[in-house]
Amino acid sequence: MDTTVTYLFDPLCGWCYGASPVVQRLGQAADLRLELAPTGLFSGRGSRTLDADFAAYAWSNDQRIQALTGQRFTEAYRSQVLGDTRRRFDSTATTLALSAVALTAPERELDTLKQLQEARYVTGLDTAEVAVVRALLRDLGLSDASERLSALDAELLATHTARTRKAQALMSAVGAQGVPALVVSRSNTHRLLGGGVLYGDFDQLWAQVLAV
Repeated sequence: MDTTVTYLFDPLCGWCYGASPVVQRLGQAADLRLELAPTGLFSGRGSRTLDADFAAYAWSNDQRIQALTGQRFTEAYRSQVLGDTRRRFDSTATTLALSAVALTAPERELDTLKQLQEARYVTGLDTAEVAVVRALLRDLGLSDASERLSALDAELLATHTARTRKAQALMSAVGAQGVPALVVSRSNTHRLLGGGVLYGDFDQLWAQVLAV
């Protein structure tokens, strides 16, 4: 079966973190190719300051995600990330990091996404900071990616731009209204599966992926 499932996401999207267990299972499936497609939703113009109102909104939303999915949002994250209004809500560093991993160790990209998400929401590290993300990559044994992130070389920047533009174009083509979302591609056709399928029974999701 020649099937590709494209995962549209942003590394700082709480709902994408909630979908992580299901996405990891998809990545292990032998019958399809899972392609990561960071959309850049919360980078550039989509980034913002973590003021008190937004922090309160984010924490409330995070509690809904935790109740639905069981994914942890700890007090360390609440106090050290959301509680510091000097910080920004900006996924540029993590999105660039994933592109650096895609260039240097592509087989590690899905796991790296998981580790970056857990570093933020469980450990309470501010993954909007490049220095923090570089250190995380080194700790994961991804020194080449860490160095690329530090250098911000032309190939990395071009890859980052191309990946986010491709993801945004695919979102537009299939009518995706946000992330997370899955796009099943087979025989030059694309079919959108909304984010809701990522929070239910995996067998039901798998049946939708396999549907003609």
